[in-house]
This record gives sequence, C-alpha cells and structure tokens, in this order.
Amino acid sequence: MSLAGREPSGDRGDTVIASYNIHKCVGVDKRFDPGRITEVISEIDADIIALQEADQRFGERAGLLDMERLHRECHLVSVPISAFSPKGHGWHGNVLLLREGAVAKVHQLKLPGVEPRGALVVDLDLKIGPLRIIAAHFGLLRHSRAQQAAAILRAINEAEDRPTLLIGDLNEWRMGRRSALASLSPKFDHIATAVPSFPSRFPVLALDRVMGSPHNLVTAVEVHNTPLARVASDHLPIKAFIDLKRALGGEAVTAEGASTGQP
Repeated sequence: MSLAGREPSGDRGDTVIASYNIHKCVGVDKRFDPGRITEVISEIDADIIALQEADQRFGERAGLLDMERLHRECHLVSVPISAFSPKGHGWHGNVLLLREGAVAKVHQLKLPGVEPRGALVVDLDLKIGPLRIIAAHFGLLRHSRAQQAAAILRAINEAEDRPTLLIGDLNEWRMGRRSALASLSPKFDHIATAVPSFPSRFPVLALDRVMGSPHNLVTAVEVHNTPLARVASDHLPIKAFIDLKRALGGEAVTAEGASTGQP
C-alpha cells in the first residue's frame, strides 16, 4: 500500500523497516519452532526489524531465537540492551535488530498499565542520517494502551528532535476517535499506515503498526503474507518502506497529506 502524497510503486525510499510479533516462536499449528521464525525474518529482508514476544514471559525469561544464526543468515544484530536475565534477548520481549548503522542511544522505557509492558527507544545514526526507532508492545486493555501512547509521546517530547518511527504490536484495531492511539496525533498518523496483520491465517485486524514522524517518512506499508509466515506465528509481519533522505530534507507532510515546505 503506497501512501497518499508519496511516490507510487517505483522508488519507495531508502530503508526497509519491519515489525513482527513472533508469538514466542509458537505457530498456529501449536508447534514451537524458532528456526521457522528465522526463515520468515530472512524472507522479509528488512534493514531494521522489531520483534515482540522474543523471550519467555515467565521463569528465567530466556531468549527464544538463535541470535548467531540471525547474524549469519540475515546479517542482523541485536541492539544492545540490559535484558531481564542473562539468557534473555529483549526488554519485555522487545528486540530490535539492524543490518548496519551505529547505535547512538538506547532508552528502555517501562510503560504504564495493568500488564508489565515496555518499549525500546533507540537513536540510530545510519549512513543516510539520524533515525529514532521506538519499538513497543502495548497492552490488551484499551485504558492501558491509551496510557502507553501518552508515555511514548512524553518520551519523544523529552528527547532531541529527529525523524522517528513508532513500530510494534500496538494491540489496537479501532480507528478514528475511538482508538486508544488517537492521542498520538498529530505526531503520528495512526490510520494512514494501518494494514490488517492478525490473525495470520485470515488477517482482519491492524494490530501491528509502523508510524512515522514526519508523516512523509513512511512511503509504503505492506503485510508480509507468505505460506511460511501464515503458520509460523499468529501475527503476520508488516513491512514498511521509508524515505529518510526526503524526511531530513525538510519537506513536512501534515496528517491530511498536504505538503508544506519548511527549511
């Protein structure tokens, strides 16, 4: 899906971003298979990918993926964080993988709400320029999701300004004013980039999101819908194309899609 006001299917941008809730590596066939998840990640072929549910939730909270295999086969490395346990990969199950670039800063944000949830706020210095990734997994309760969206906005307002992506399983299917994500406007347009990703066998709900600020940062979003992805997890991965060079050029786009030249 190319977005209004962006380039059509030709040149979609300079960087590929993805988000994938791997459901603790348990597929819709109830089989635990980390290798299958790695194969899907290889299919996606993203420059940066956020994973959710990458650790066991209870006990020693061990990581579930073979990170060396991900590096070897997908050329992806994990952004360094302080995990919950020596064997863990993520922060509340959130892992951010990237192919190249320097990590300038990492903030492990604890999100409010009934369930324990978190987000990774990562400032990257890519060849093209600076980019902030906020990789999050929001809660199951609408009130908690509204609180978590507000916490994300506070974190952005307290940080230095740079192009920003909010990506992850935000667990919200509603659109418009009824959405728990409505408070993210005008910083992020929670409607323009929404594509159905859940359940994986017959996706009808847009639980997984990629949103950009400024609004011309994301040029296209699509669901990675392959035979393997449909069985490997109960969520399908989503894949976004961004034009960081254009966003850094100062051409801001409003939520309504109108361009405004800014120095």
